[in-house]
Amino acid sequence: MAMRSWLFVPGDSEKKLSKAAATGADVVILDLEDSVAESGKQRARELTRGWLDVYREHLTGGKKLGRWVRINALDSPFWREDLLAVLPGAPDGIMLPKSAGPDSVTQLAAELYELEGRNGIPSGSTRILPLVSETAQAAITIPAYITAPLPRLAGLTWGAEDLSAAIGASRKRGPQGEWTDAFRFVRVQTLLTAHAKGVMAIDTLHADFADETGLKNAAEAARSDGFAGMLAIHPAQVPIINAAFTPSEEELSKARAIVAAFEDNPDAGALQIEQRMIDRPHLKLAQRLLGIAQ
Repeated sequence: MAMRSWLFVPGDSEKKLSKAAATGADVVILDLEDSVAESGKQRARELTRGWLDVYREHLTGGKKLGRWVRINALDSPFWREDLLAVLPGAPDGIMLPKSAGPDSVTQLAAELYELEGRNGIPSGSTRILPLVSETAQAAITIPAYITAPLPRLAGLTWGAEDLSAAIGASRKRGPQGEWTDAFRFVRVQTLLTAHAKGVMAIDTLHADFADETGLKNAAEAARSDGFAGMLAIHPAQVPIINAAFTPSEEELSKARAIVAAFEDNPDAGALQIEQRMIDRPHLKLAQRLLGIAQ
């Protein structure tokens, strides 16, 4: 299943929920946290549960729609009520905001185990995607996810807004639009840790949803850097992200040629294709690219 675009949809907005499945997003994240005021939490839970029931087997473009829920943080009084409300709808996964580290994922996993059993959901089927960077302490301990036993871990993602508030940063990007050092550090740690763990690396959102050029550049850079997908906050961002993370026919053709060449020469360490030297790392990249396309 493609998981290029991860679209946040406020859980308390009937209008936005009604349009979510038609946006083309690979994954819809029904948000019970930042986009929902405290007074609207219960209504959001009810609407989210209803949406999960309606779209349990929904397909978009012949592919299953990813159904995720962002609950409230574990240090809030809301997260257990969130889980009680939405788990009967069997979401594919839970996004965990403000994860303090592997222990936060373990705590959430224990709750999911209990609720899966209570609701007749296969044990371990509800995955977890933590936001790993929203406090300074969390941001400097990202590599701890590598060695922790976390069987539900689907990937890692990061965010800049909460971290900027936590450290008192008045800017997140430099004059050319590049991330400043603290945020670049977090992004790289998220990317490398996810690959070391063998899970998805999902890049953060592009906050200015009207900036199509900036989003295109950010999404293309994310894919080039090794991210598997990207967060989105507006439906207009979805097709741009999907396009950036979809290999072109030219890329696929070159990848097929590399794979075929090594299949014909299985003992070769390096080969020449179209006046280029190709070695085993090129083969691995080609195989990854073809896997993404499939």
